[in-house]
Amino acid sequence: MPEFRKLILALCVVVLFAGLASAQVGTQTGGPTGTFTCGVTNGAVTPTLRSEGFTELTGDIVIVCSGGSPAALGSTIPTANITLFLNTTVTSRLLPTSSTTNATASEALLLIDEPGSANAGYGPQAPQTVCTVSGVAVPQVGAGLGGCVENIGITTTTPQGPTAGVPVVASSQNSGTFVGTPGANVFQGVTAGNQVTFYGIPVQPPVSAGFTRVLRITNVRVNANGVVAGGATPGSVTASLSINSSTSLAITNSTLTVGFVQQGLSVSGTGLRNSGNTGSSSGANLNQCSSASVTSTSSTSTSPIGNLQFQENFATAFKIREATSVAGSPTTAVLQNIPGFIYNSESGFILPGLTGFSAIGSTLIAGLADYGTRLKATFNNVPSGVSLYVSTRDVTNEFNTANITPYATAQAVLVVSEAASDGGIGVGPAQAAASTNYVDGSITGVPIAPVAVNAATGSGLAVWEVINTNPATIDTIDFALYINYSANVAANSPTPGSISVTLSYAPTPSGGAFTTSTGPAASATLPIPRFADNPPPSGSPKTIANINLCTTALLYPYVINVNGFDTGLAVANTTTDPFGTSAQAGTCSFYFYGSSAPTTIPFVTPIVASGTVYANLASTLAPGFDGYMIANCNFQDAHGFAFVSDVGARNLAMGYLPLILTRSGTSPEALNN
Repeated sequence: MPEFRKLILALCVVVLFAGLASAQVGTQTGGPTGTFTCGVTNGAVTPTLRSEGFTELTGDIVIVCSGGSPAALGSTIPTANITLFLNTTVTSRLLPTSSTTNATASEALLLIDEPGSANAGYGPQAPQTVCTVSGVAVPQVGAGLGGCVENIGITTTTPQGPTAGVPVVASSQNSGTFVGTPGANVFQGVTAGNQVTFYGIPVQPPVSAGFTRVLRITNVRVNANGVVAGGATPGSVTASLSINSSTSLAITNSTLTVGFVQQGLSVSGTGLRNSGNTGSSSGANLNQCSSASVTSTSSTSTSPIGNLQFQENFATAFKIREATSVAGSPTTAVLQNIPGFIYNSESGFILPGLTGFSAIGSTLIAGLADYGTRLKATFNNVPSGVSLYVSTRDVTNEFNTANITPYATAQAVLVVSEAASDGGIGVGPAQAAASTNYVDGSITGVPIAPVAVNAATGSGLAVWEVINTNPATIDTIDFALYINYSANVAANSPTPGSISVTLSYAPTPSGGAFTTSTGPAASATLPIPRFADNPPPSGSPKTIANINLCTTALLYPYVINVNGFDTGLAVANTTTDPFGTSAQAGTCSFYFYGSSAPTTIPFVTPIVASGTVYANLASTLAPGFDGYMIANCNFQDAHGFAFVSDVGARNLAMGYLPLILTRSGTSPEALNN
């Protein structure tokens, strides 16, 4: 029911603003209608922004103007400079026309009269025309002097045929009446820190009473990581509007909330799950002396050691790159170019005709993100000899992809790197190509790919891109995780320790595509979207596996060194044998429990080499002791012997074999203790 109400609310908002767009002015008639006044409002619903995000899209700002005295045919339309001041840095993509020209021109746009919305009226049906001079954008001038100056005239190239009394770029003049092509209705913003300015915006009053002029500001991205996210009450991104004009222009409600800020990844729902996905996991316990394999033919084939789970903290935290088809869209166009329409994607209002110079050689397009939401697993402390593998798409559990609803295809797929662009418009994510696809016998056709691990640092990355989402509910995405290594205890491989993972968005500064200082600033070269490393969205790193030393514990039930008795203690390392056991070496820790136990516990022996025996006396290790002792040896196949006697073994002597308590790495030895 909450999701249904949310959907109905969104549809109502879309209908409301579609109706508003249809009321735009088409012709120049009528006379003075009072003071020219503009009110500022939110374009639709106010979006929730991810606190991890450096390039979060704010909600549109709509300026609705009415009243005023329309200019006469042939007159030049007066202009105004419109500036937005935000409480955080503006990070909209920069679209300079060259390496030295318009360096701060951005993808933030101001649209006049909702062009391209296909509603009734001249403004909505006019083509989307960027303000340019000789084909070059002039964002620092706009329609002002030296820019794309507009006059009230007659057009002959609109969808409605010849239309009089509208903004035109004059191509001829006859008795003071200008005839030409439709005037520019799309203007670029110029960024500077926490503000974006639209220069030279024509501010022609509507034609007559009852009509309105609409100015829409869109594609404003901000550093939401610079806003305190808050707890139950989210943080807010606010925008204050300033209009400087040579004509009288009253404005009301000039300050708006354009975004609420909350953490995008759920802390409780993002982490490591067990391989069956029935609960959380604290990590798999593995033994150094037992190999782990991902191949289906090996007798030691294992299930995934766990699932890496990413969960949204709110319903629109995961986004696709761009919408190729949207239910309810007023046009059949696949581009996101309908003013005010809600697409729930990483891209904003896409305008392919507005591009910019890029020092990295790619084409920059206004509004187009480089990829959908990316999810990153950062692995640390991976010892030499250990390989990690991840599923190349989302799974339910143990590589089972059945019954993943409501998506007929993958919800997210593995990509080659955290910052590589998907390419041009309509290009999907590039899946990582593994040289070998490892498929376990229980897998229903989902390949896995190796994680590239830096041998020097023991760290590696796996990154997936979201390609399907449901903005009406909380999405949870799981990926299977495998581990592979060959036991080589003699070489102390793999090195015992804990392997950890941190789950986050991507890309982040730690990935190397940008820094903590450049990430939250506007750029023409950095990818969109991009995110901060801290705070870690899923909390502290999660342990995915503990590689433990193989041990044997021995119980010596009676050890004495009182009343003239002493006990000889021996431990044999029998990993040298004719049965193919790996030769191992390690120490033994002696724990004494009883009267007069040593104050220093445990006593640690020197390294006991394979095929050798360590021996000592209770009188040396625990003088005056009477009780039992447990020896824990860091190798398999430890065996012992104890010999209790009076001094010199003249009157009483007895020997026994200690009980084998455990033998880690395999099942316990089949011995008759």
